[in-house]
Amino acid sequence: LPEGVRITVTGTEAALVNLSTDNLAYQTFLKYYQYLNQTPPSVEIEIKLGVPLARGLGSSATAIVGGLVGANYLAGEPLSQIELMKLAIALEGHPDNVVPALLGGCCLAAKREDTNGWEICDIPWHTELLPVLAIPNFELSTQAAREVLPHDYSRGDAIFNIAHFGLLLRGLATGRGEWLQTALHDRIHQPYRQTLIPGYAAVAAAAVAAGAYGMVISGAGPTLLALVPSPKATAVVAAMTAAWQEEGIKAQVQTLALDTQGTRVSK
Repeated sequence: LPEGVRITVTGTEAALVNLSTDNLAYQTFLKYYQYLNQTPPSVEIEIKLGVPLARGLGSSATAIVGGLVGANYLAGEPLSQIELMKLAIALEGHPDNVVPALLGGCCLAAKREDTNGWEICDIPWHTELLPVLAIPNFELSTQAAREVLPHDYSRGDAIFNIAHFGLLLRGLATGRGEWLQTALHDRIHQPYRQTLIPGYAAVAAAAVAAGAYGMVISGAGPTLLALVPSPKATAVVAAMTAAWQEEGIKAQVQTLALDTQGTRVSK
């Protein structure tokens, strides 16, 4: 590291994080100042690792957003939230994870063909609907998860997913269980990627039996996400934990609240 630069990481997987100039948060910090055409100052970066790596939870997005927001604060906040969002998307290569991490809530991003920019909107999320995450103690690379996907899809499968996605949006907004039970079925990636996740079928069956509306793969996996009515959350956590234990896999299973504020600076 250059003189005057220090990186420290704490958390259960801290040993897996790069502490050299290749650290993603530090690289993002440097690219921010390159974007401003300014010399980056000396900096001490302290990372409290809360998102497990290579689990389909967007850990890279947290490093990019954290690096950008921290750098922007040190520079006197010359860039607006919208400018930071555009820069984050450019650095990540896609809006997945960086947009909701920065803005908060559940977000939808669609690319414009005329300007190559992005249209971003928030998706209403019913207060009684909770996500339960089951994070296993093994990793799954995004590359491996992509390689199992087919190169082409049938028109029927494409239409199936488009219709179910529309129903999912209404289900998230209203909390209607029957809509969510139908909407959470997929033909584009889950039938293929679930083969890379030991115990997938057993965990899904256990979650639904305990009261979940359904279960999906988080990102590229291997983390699994169940959508649950809040009164059933505790039972679903216990059921998913037990199901993976029976497969010989340890998993961290927890209910999460939806953060609607996004990234903020604690002064």
